[in-house]
Amino acid sequence: MSFSFILGVVLIVLATTCWSTSGTLIHFILRHANVTPWGLAFWRDLTTFLCLAASLILVQPKLLRIDRRDLLWLAIMGSVGIGLMHIAWNTSVIVNGVAVSTTLQANAPIFVAVMAYLLWGEPITKRKGLAIALSTVGTVLIGRLDNWNGVHITPWGLLLGLVAALTYGILALLAKKLVGHYHPITVLTYTFGFAAIALLFTQPDGALFVAPAWPTLGYFGALVFLPTIAGFLLYTSGMRRLPVSVASIVAMTEVPFAAILSFFTLGERLDIWQVSGAVAIVAAVILLTWPQSKPKSFPEKEALTVPTP
Repeated sequence: MSFSFILGVVLIVLATTCWSTSGTLIHFILRHANVTPWGLAFWRDLTTFLCLAASLILVQPKLLRIDRRDLLWLAIMGSVGIGLMHIAWNTSVIVNGVAVSTTLQANAPIFVAVMAYLLWGEPITKRKGLAIALSTVGTVLIGRLDNWNGVHITPWGLLLGLVAALTYGILALLAKKLVGHYHPITVLTYTFGFAAIALLFTQPDGALFVAPAWPTLGYFGALVFLPTIAGFLLYTSGMRRLPVSVASIVAMTEVPFAAILSFFTLGERLDIWQVSGAVAIVAAVILLTWPQSKPKSFPEKEALTVPTP
């Protein structure tokens, strides 16, 4: 197994460590500020875009140059992969509840593996299939869907959860295509710009005039720089070194990290089943990165290049 592959896994795990702080930070902001979840998503994406764009203009403006033919891919990645995903995820949590939404989101690696096979020709090996199964079971256990008492999923709720998983898959696939041609910061800048534009047209009346304010500005700043800028930068950097289906499975490590963090910050206690779920997800990542006797499924050259559709 190449050093590039191992480094890619490490970068993705570091990204999910950053992402795992998102739920706690959002909880504190929504609890202490008069802002809607959709409004917070808009201000988060807009602020992220402005920070990234200002940094590139001041430090290395040439990184803002892109080919016109890639604008469409960046627009889809931003509006669908981030903007629509935020809408579907937030609405799914309201309609289905957190446990059901989390479990439906576990379908993301399956969508990614299938689409990567159809678009990029990445094979679905036995090891990768077992890793998908382990990560999915782990997420179910952490979400505590072993207890279905009082749970009722409507067709609309099921659709929302699956759309959230599918849009994440689109984000991963397009990120794999674009980071092979541009610096990760370039991809992120345009992606969050298009996400902010998409969210602008989905805000309820008056929501744009309510932004996170004191005393939540510290939490909001942390939300922008830690899970958003640092998290997505690490993720796109890791994507350059991994097959997209592998990266999506490794990204499931966010689930146990978020569960552990919520235990220490919000007092949400972990039971034996949730601990078992976290172990299953970690096992899936170890399974993917454990040396094989004949490691030739994805040579380094193949993992770093993506054919243009």
